[in-house]
Amino acid sequence: MPAPLEPDTTPEEHRQRALLLADLGRYDEAADEIAAGLTAEPHEVNLLATLARIHLIADQPTEALAAADRAATADPQALPALVVRAMALVDSRRYADAARIAAEILRDWPDDPYAQRTGAALLSESRNGQEALNAAWNGVRVAPTEAEAHLVLAVVAARLRLFDLAQRAYGEALELDATIGDAGRATGIVRFERRRWARAIEDLADEASLSSPQTPPPPSSEVPDSPAALDEPAPPPPPSVSLPRPVLDISEESTEAVRETVGYGAGGVIIAAVVAAAMTLVSAGISRVWAGLIGVLVFGAVVFWFRGRLPEPAGVVLRRLRAGDRRLAVAVYLTFAAPLFLLAYAVVGGPVPLVAGMLVAAVAEMVVLLHRRA
Repeated sequence: MPAPLEPDTTPEEHRQRALLLADLGRYDEAADEIAAGLTAEPHEVNLLATLARIHLIADQPTEALAAADRAATADPQALPALVVRAMALVDSRRYADAARIAAEILRDWPDDPYAQRTGAALLSESRNGQEALNAAWNGVRVAPTEAEAHLVLAVVAARLRLFDLAQRAYGEALELDATIGDAGRATGIVRFERRRWARAIEDLADEASLSSPQTPPPPSSEVPDSPAALDEPAPPPPPSVSLPRPVLDISEESTEAVRETVGYGAGGVIIAAVVAAAMTLVSAGISRVWAGLIGVLVFGAVVFWFRGRLPEPAGVVLRRLRAGDRRLAVAVYLTFAAPLFLLAYAVVGGPVPLVAGMLVAAVAEMVVLLHRRA
């Protein structure tokens, strides 16, 4: 359990302590420090955004996304919250959502150097293309003397296989700040973006013929194919880190998402079945075709909504429901099954599949209604 908030300790002081602990690789203690601050200010956006970064650097995208979602809810216009939420979405492989947030960042902060380079990098991670390259160039234009702007341009260009441009941009980044070469091995979250982009360029180094020298190469020299060509001693291993425990309880958010899924899905099936039954007065064939189409659409919508609405993987939620809340688990599975009766009606016809689909959907809604009152 997090320690109670000390009388003279502000949330920002807890955040600064967490940053110091994270720089030492003590991510578990850093997360606990943030939790202590959240006991007094549970919706403090900077604390939540910092917690999300701690989970991201510890390779815990599910927990990071939960914290980032709460930060974005607390202040939808806070740039740090939007940035970390897009990163968590990328790491959770929700690329379309991440691209949408990256485009929003680029649109709303056109003259902010940090927003432009970070938005370009995030857009490149989620939906690479000319738009990401244009944004990366704009990041360099807005802040030509900042090494990270050139580093982002190198990453975006390398992902587009524009290796000559990537090589020049990376060399410019090193000329502006030689520590870029070691950024991928850094710990802590103060320069978390720099570490993320540096690791990306290292992953692309073999293909792009880029390297990570400690000093910029002479203009006339060839960039070696790999850091080993520099004949330098191997870098020291990164310090050991301690992974943070989950700080935010997201089970109730998942439960609410399940209830919403059942409500929308079951309600949609009931309405579709009633309409299909009414259409038989006009033409049984048209009714069956319409029911089959709607059944497919409802089933796809239920699955899409369920996976997108959850703050954690669907498999984790279903296992937890089967173990601890079987009634709600039954409601979910009934909701998934209900649209299939519309498909059965489209194949075999007759009133039985429609009635069965309505009954299954009604039972699912009744279970959720009773669950809310429990």
